[in-house]
Amino acid sequence: MSMYKEINELGRKAKDASIKIRVLKKENKKAAYEFLEKKIEEQTNAIIEANELDIKNAITNNLTKPLINRLKVNEESIANIITSISEIKNQPDPIGKVLESWEQPNGLKFSKISVPLGVLGVIYESRPNVTVDASCLALKSNNALILRGGSDSYHTSKKLVQIIRDAFTDAQLPDDIIQMIPTVDREAVDHLLSMNNFVNVIIPRGGKSLIKKINEKSTIPVIKHLEGLCHVYIDKEADIQIAKNVILNSKLRRPEICGAVETILIDNSLKDQALELIGPLYEKGCLIKGDDFVSSLNNKFKKANDEDWSTEYLDKIVSVKMVEGIDGAVDHINKYSSNHTESIITENEITFMKFYNNIDSAIILKNASTQFADGGEFGFGAEIGISTDKLHVRGPVGAKHLTTFKYIVHGNGQTRP
Repeated sequence: MSMYKEINELGRKAKDASIKIRVLKKENKKAAYEFLEKKIEEQTNAIIEANELDIKNAITNNLTKPLINRLKVNEESIANIITSISEIKNQPDPIGKVLESWEQPNGLKFSKISVPLGVLGVIYESRPNVTVDASCLALKSNNALILRGGSDSYHTSKKLVQIIRDAFTDAQLPDDIIQMIPTVDREAVDHLLSMNNFVNVIIPRGGKSLIKKINEKSTIPVIKHLEGLCHVYIDKEADIQIAKNVILNSKLRRPEICGAVETILIDNSLKDQALELIGPLYEKGCLIKGDDFVSSLNNKFKKANDEDWSTEYLDKIVSVKMVEGIDGAVDHINKYSSNHTESIITENEITFMKFYNNIDSAIILKNASTQFADGGEFGFGAEIGISTDKLHVRGPVGAKHLTTFKYIVHGNGQTRP
């Protein structure tokens, strides 16, 4: 069977499965999650062995350290995966919810009800946990799923999909709810993007080039996360200790994630405090790239160029710029931001509201770390990504966002004049 026929067959099976699971009951889903939690725990060593093959290949292929960190699986990360499954299991069921209801003067009664999207196509690169999170979120929202993992995480993802399918079979769920494209051939992605007769939504997880390619080539609606070019602005009325804590956490808690801050903007009136604000980053091994003033504060700091303001480092690197008040911060962010997440440190509510109203990003924080840009922190549980789009969902994408709706209209014989 040719690659294209094989992928088409995955699509046909996924569409058939999506029809069968529309009416899947909560108890069946709960059982599937419990089987999966148990199987992943039992097969921890097998998952790590598969991951070691991917890590070995990553080193051979000279992947960067941040990408290898994203790829690596150990007992702790597997425990986190199991915790994520449990959290999704315990979330409210998003299907069959009455979103709105009303009655018209003619006696017709209208209801807007949440229903599954159908078949999701998730394309991702080096995060093996996406395999499990996407599968569990698809099940929670009664959607079928076709996964296309990257070559970097192929062996780990393949093992996880095998475990997921076995668990769902043990729970007596319909076959082929979860499938994985069994090739790392890049042409497989192009073909998946053309399968609008089978797939309802494409959700990419990866770098800017991958997202750009998918957005240009897909004949299927895309929920896209472009990149996390996040900013923290330190206002002249900031609490300096809060600012220091937020800066440090926003960059170094996990520098490789999309919610990590990449550019710090400091009000010009705080020049005397600038080194105090960013010094702790440098002391913990972060490379500082600054404008003329910032780079002059320490001979170990580097001079930032134009490219730095639009770079998602995903590493222990940060660009720092002095700006002329809230207007300077807003202008810089609107020029360079990817519209993901921005934070302002200020004690002035009027200044915060100006920041909020003039910046068009999905998440705006006041006096808090950009690393709260996470579905779990929003109370959504695990996420399938963070959308920088405006349609159909924005911000963290959890199970309840993987739905659409139908209208139910109840009548008692009404006809239209």
